[in-house]
Amino acid sequence: MSTNDTHRAASQGFTLVEILIVVVIIGIVTVGALISFGLLGNDRQLADETERVRALMSYVQEQAELQTREYGIYLPDNASYQFVAFDNRTQRWNKVPEDDALRLRKLPSGIDLKLKVEARDVVIGKRPDARDLTPHIMIFSNGDLTPFELTVESADKQMIIAADEQGKIVARDPDDKRKAG
Repeated sequence: MSTNDTHRAASQGFTLVEILIVVVIIGIVTVGALISFGLLGNDRQLADETERVRALMSYVQEQAELQTREYGIYLPDNASYQFVAFDNRTQRWNKVPEDDALRLRKLPSGIDLKLKVEARDVVIGKRPDARDLTPHIMIFSNGDLTPFELTVESADKQMIIAADEQGKIVARDPDDKRKAG
């Protein structure tokens, strides 16, 4: 075997140091991606839940006008919400079984609701009469709403759902200083 063959055989592979450097770089990139995904994942989940609540409220606002029926949003606790409708025959607020989109919805762990109605904080909690589904937010058959501000929050971020001047339900980030419009 000549010196040329020995030199060629030695130069065809990677050294252990080169392989270790590549493994360390891949590890650092992976850890960075996982940390970033974990942090952004919570924000994404908060944004998704906020958009879901906003979209359902807009849907119910439209249904109230189309059906000339009074609807409302009942918050049994600070981690769930349910849409209810007023029954003129029984003079009671009831669940809406004919529309599965309006069922009781529980928020993911770590996401909570806070409510202000007519600029006053509302204490959310179980009522003495479990059958009492009187809503915290009213959606009237003409499309009008109770003046409200529903805050959807996680440990480090919050979003606010409210009606704008035209009665359209919008979500906004309270940290966003830009004016919508």
